[in-house]
Order: sequence, then C-alpha cells, then structure tokens
Amino acid sequence: MTYENHQNELALLEALLADKDKQLNEFEATIQTLRQSLGESESNILTLRQSLGESESSVLTLRQSLNESELTIQSLVEKLNLARRKRFGSSSETLPPQDLEFNEAETHVDTTGEEETPDNPNDDSPEAENTSSETKRRGRPKLPEDLPRERVVVDIPESEKTCSCCQSMLCRMGQSTSEKLVYIPAKLYVEVTERPKYVCRQCDVLGEKSLVLMAPPPASIIPKSIATPSLLAQIITNKYHYALPLYRQESLFRQYGLALSRKTMSQWILRCADKVEPLIALLKETLLAQDVLFADETTLTVLDDERKKSYIWLYGCGPDRGGSAKSPGIVLFDYQEGSRGHHCPESYLSNYTGYLHVDGYKAYEKTEAKLVGCWAHARRKFIEAEQSQPKGKQGKGGKIQWAVSWFQKLYRVEQALKDKTREERYVIRQSKTQSLLNEFKAWLDKSVTQVPPKSKLGEAISYSLNQWSKLVRVIDDGRLSMDNNRAERSVRPFTVGRNNWLFSKSHNGARASAVLYSLIETAKANDCEPYEYLEYVLREIPKLKSEDDHGHLLPWNMPKTE
Repeated sequence: MTYENHQNELALLEALLADKDKQLNEFEATIQTLRQSLGESESNILTLRQSLGESESSVLTLRQSLNESELTIQSLVEKLNLARRKRFGSSSETLPPQDLEFNEAETHVDTTGEEETPDNPNDDSPEAENTSSETKRRGRPKLPEDLPRERVVVDIPESEKTCSCCQSMLCRMGQSTSEKLVYIPAKLYVEVTERPKYVCRQCDVLGEKSLVLMAPPPASIIPKSIATPSLLAQIITNKYHYALPLYRQESLFRQYGLALSRKTMSQWILRCADKVEPLIALLKETLLAQDVLFADETTLTVLDDERKKSYIWLYGCGPDRGGSAKSPGIVLFDYQEGSRGHHCPESYLSNYTGYLHVDGYKAYEKTEAKLVGCWAHARRKFIEAEQSQPKGKQGKGGKIQWAVSWFQKLYRVEQALKDKTREERYVIRQSKTQSLLNEFKAWLDKSVTQVPPKSKLGEAISYSLNQWSKLVRVIDDGRLSMDNNRAERSVRPFTVGRNNWLFSKSHNGARASAVLYSLIETAKANDCEPYEYLEYVLREIPKLKSEDDHGHLLPWNMPKTE
C-alpha cells in the first residue's frame, strides 16, 4: 500500500513536473514573443521618430516656403500698386510739407480769392462781356511788345454819329482796344544766285585765247544742292527740337507745293552732322576742361544693329540757361556702336579726374572721375516704396514715412543754399548736411537688418547703402549739386523725340542725331534760339577748314541779332 502510494505520488509529481515544464516552455515562448514584439516596437518607435524628424523638417521647409511666398506676394502687390500709380496717378515726386497745413483755409483764400485784371479793363466788347469767370480770375498773358501791330478800326456808321436827342454830331472821347494774335504761315522763296561772266573782246578780235572770269560760288554747307542754311536749320530744328519726324515735314512742304522727300532731308541731315564735327570736337574739349560734369544715358533702337537695344550717352556742364564763356552750358550726346558697355564713358572721359554727377550705373566706375551720387534717385526709391503701399497705409508713419520726412529736411537745407556762394554752401553742408547724413546712415544700418530685402523699402535701403560713398561726396565741394536732375532734364528732349521718330535706321543716323541734339541743347543752355544758332553755324562753317579756329561758332560767342 505504501509502495502504491509512493508510485501514485511519484506519478503525480511527474505529472506536476511535466505541467510545470509545459508552463515554463509557454512562459519562455511568451517571453520570446514579447521580446520580438519589443524589438518591433523599438523599430517602430525609431521609424516614427525618423518620420517625426522628417515631418518637422518638412514643416520647417513649408514655413520657409510660406514666408518666401508671402514676401513674393508682398513684392508683387507693391509692384502692382506702383504700376497703377505710374499709369493712373500723378507722376510728380513733390512731397507735402512735413507739418500739417494748419493755415489751409487761409492759403486757399489767398490763392482762390485773387482776381487778376484782364488785358484791357476798358474793353466792353461782347467777347469781353462773355468771358468766363475762370478766365477773368486767371487773367490773360500780355502779348510781347516787340511784335508788330496792325490797327483794325471797328467804327459805327456815319449815320449813327448824331445825338438821338438834339441831332448834334457826336464827339469822339477815346476808344476801347483789345489785342488778338494773328499767325502767318511760313514763307518760302527761291534765292537765285547770279555770277556775271567776263571775257576780253579785244583778245577775241586778235585771235588770242581769252579767259572767262567770274566770282567763285558762295561757300555752301552742301555744294550743288538747293538747300540753304535757313532751310536746313528749319528741318533740323523741327526734327530735333520740336520732335517732328521727317515724314510729317514732308507733308508740310507738300502743302506749299514743294516735293521734298524724307530721303533727301535725311541725306542733308547726315551731311550737316559731318560738317559740324570740328565744332563738336571743340565743345568736347571745352567740356572736359570743366571741374564739374554730369552724365546720363538712355536707350535707342538702331535697325541695323544686331543688338535689341543701343544706348546714347549724355555729358554736360554748366546751367540749364544763361551759360557764358566763364560758365559755359554744354550738353553733348555720344553714340558708340549701340553698346551700354563699360568702355563708352571710359573712352569718352579718358583722363578726366574732375567731379562727375551720375546715377547708379556701374559703367561710370571705370572712369577716373570723382563720382557724385544722385540724392533724387535715392529719394525716388523711398517714394516708390510709399506709393507701393495700399492706400490706407500711405503716410501713416513707420520707416517709409521717417525716410520721406528725412529727405524733406535734407532738401530744405539745400533750398536755403540756392543763392549762396560756393564757399557758403560748403560751410553749411559741412555742418547741417553732415549731421543729417550721419543720422540717415545710422538709420540705414539699423533698418537693413529689419526689412525684407526684396520689398520696395528693402530695395530703397540697399540702393542708398550701395551708393553711399558717392552720395556723401556732395559735401566735399560747394559747386556740387544734390542730384543729377540737370542731366535728366537735358536728356528729356531726346526721349520725347524718340517717342515720335521711334528709331534710327543706321549707326550713321544715330551718330548724326547725337551731334545735332548736342548743338540744339547747347544752344538752349546758352540762351540762343536753336534755329538762329543752327542757321548761323551752317552759314559760317563752310567758310572754314577743319584745322581753322572754330571758337567764334561757340554759342556764347554768337553775335547778337537785333
């Protein structure tokens, strides 16, 4: 019994042991499964972490792309606002006063309350009675006193010169006068030059050879041509001063019964440009002898040039008007084979070391001149930045408004120097202007790190910083100008004419245009009427040889006409 009990207990223990082994195997399998699951989980966690890192990188990239898109949108909106302003708004850069117009009402009363007197207060004609209030308020400009006058008497009939009461004759007590301007079209006539011929009849009788003598033909700008200096001057003045293309002049001459083709006129213009080259060379020599110059450039289309755009350059000195031998006003255009390359100003201004007012174009940096920057260009950048803002944000403070106000201070100081001497301008600029420049430079250095560089304000700040060494040079000499507007005013007649005649066919045509524009603009700068000056030059220059002195043909040496 005991043995059986032991056998049973042993069987039970073996069963329990087998059960424990089975459970142990199951636990080991479970542990192995858990370890595998843990490994997979760790792998998943690593994958998720990598995915999270990639997602964060993608989010950062998207944020950067979003910021760039916002800046691009802002830049495009600014360009759109500026384009709308340029097309539909006022092109003036005149700034309002820095302080508010507290006396606005008084100002408008002073300007709108004035009533100028008409040209003749005693005029009781129907025309005078029917004149609008606007005309009476502004007045009519007086006609020049040197114009000839022709009297036209408008009288009442003799039968009405008796008194309606007593039938006595009426006495004249004065008159009412009014003036009107009459236009007489241009007059053409043919100048017939006769040169009598002389021969010796006695030699003919004796059978000797006789020479025929006659005076040599007068010197002519274009020999054997029907063109006279007056006709050529008129054609050139119409084209380059009044921007009247040759095909329109052709139709005008046709009205007078004269068949003068544009081809003939263009050939005359080229011949004239060749003839005045010595005078242009003398003007260039005089120009490069000046201490202060200005320069600018503009585009020109030349059909025979393979380049899409050619460029014509402008160099000048002196005032817009009132030039003289001591202070000559010279404006010269230069065309060099349709290129805007750096070699053009470098070759034209070879060895020139004086001051040169320029814009921001890098070609001028190749010259030896001391470059003077243009504050008008710098200001224009900030004006465009303000104009590019939405209407509700313009003039509402901020960096743009601060810069605009600063420019008002700068030009207010410059306005006070208008009638000062060279030495006085230098002293005041060294004190007042210098302090303003220091203030502006500090603001630029601070703002350049706070403003998006692609915005209009960022572009304005970058332009001023890049041009700073040229901009501050204005305080070095009292003769220097704050801007290069003198050059822009001189190049404007060329751009206006270009809108009418559109292009030059050849390089020779472009060069001729540069030469003749130079003569006309230089004449204007020295208070010479362009037609009279051209007629004088074209009449006198055929009498000279290329090596002769052309000094008397300079506009400030032109004889004064009565």
